[in-house]
Amino acid sequence: MQSTVSVPAVVVSPPSLAAALADVPDPRRAASVRYSLAAILTLAVSAIPANHRSVLAIAAWGARQSPDQLRTLGFADGRTPRQSTIQRLFCKLDGAALAQTLTQWFAPGAKPGKDAAPQGVAIDGKAQRGRLQFPTDGGPVHALSAFCHDQGIVLAHEPVTSTADKTEAELTVAPTLLARVDWPGRVLTGDALFCQRTLCQQVRAAGGDDLLLVKENQPALYQDIQLLFDPPAGIAWRPLTDRRTTRTIDTGHGRRPEIRELTASTDLTAYLQWPGVAQVFRIKRTWRVHGQPKRARHYGITSLSPERSAPDRLLARKRGHWAIEHRLHWRKDVTFGEDASLIHAGQGPTVMALLRDAAISLLHHHGVRQVAARLRAHSQQPDAAIALVVGPLVAHAYSGSPMSWAGIG
Repeated sequence: MQSTVSVPAVVVSPPSLAAALADVPDPRRAASVRYSLAAILTLAVSAIPANHRSVLAIAAWGARQSPDQLRTLGFADGRTPRQSTIQRLFCKLDGAALAQTLTQWFAPGAKPGKDAAPQGVAIDGKAQRGRLQFPTDGGPVHALSAFCHDQGIVLAHEPVTSTADKTEAELTVAPTLLARVDWPGRVLTGDALFCQRTLCQQVRAAGGDDLLLVKENQPALYQDIQLLFDPPAGIAWRPLTDRRTTRTIDTGHGRRPEIRELTASTDLTAYLQWPGVAQVFRIKRTWRVHGQPKRARHYGITSLSPERSAPDRLLARKRGHWAIEHRLHWRKDVTFGEDASLIHAGQGPTVMALLRDAAISLLHHHGVRQVAARLRAHSQQPDAAIALVVGPLVAHAYSGSPMSWAGIG
């Protein structure tokens, strides 16, 4: 059955994304400008959630809209740019300036209330695989993103321009990415790559917290935590003075039961020479594959004290980190076709990635769970897609745990 979408009045509002896009600097000579930059960006961000995902599709979608719709988008004379015009502009556009504009517009709506639990902000890198077949002297191939677990909003995006290996390259841009995020009331989550002293110090100095996995890339820290929770056989070891445990059993999506157990402790807080650490924890996972039992153990640290984050919250926040994979990266690759994109010149790949981020953030902020279905509906109802961009950012329609979002389509 086809989805129906309530279409609000299409009126440009001062706090709208369309209005904010007017602040992005235009790289073109004033004498050669026929279409305003804000109008072209508004057109693109409206076309993407209407299931028109390439520059060619964006141009074709714009050409099919009515005169009233085009005026709302910013094309007063009823004319829209061709694919070549949009593509040349995107190649020259300042991706960093566009990213800053989007961050400033989306981020204020993501701050929690005074008494709310800290919001999780996941950071992770992603490659544009369609770009890999072209020479590396063009636009960036990888990018690092900061993603709000609960609201599904991209808070910051930073291209990875280093030619070093992926791990080292992501670490080189991580400080710049973190500096773009307003950290008070937020907690950084990430895999073991981002468990670095300098990054933890940066987030703490900015008023935020951290919750990170620890692996062998930090050997002394890893061995200390492992020895606390899992001392080798035959070694006498005193029981934990502080031991707090929570356990979950996940049977969702038709899977066999997966058991997660998190144990947290403050026993190492005074011993570890690590900035701001308040607790350490161990996560044990148990599941079955083809009838065979599987087990895994992970260790981690956090600057959140036991009073601010009990074990059940630590486990939920750790699981919430993977929202960046299935609600952002997966959707960009599959639903929005980023891996199939062959845009590779200049700033083109970065600009299109940012516009996809903006479209996903808008949909999530309006409470859309089934993104693919909403794109199909918007393709038949362009006014609804336009209203997302030219209307104000409404109060978030979803405020629960990210783990309760059903499906990733």
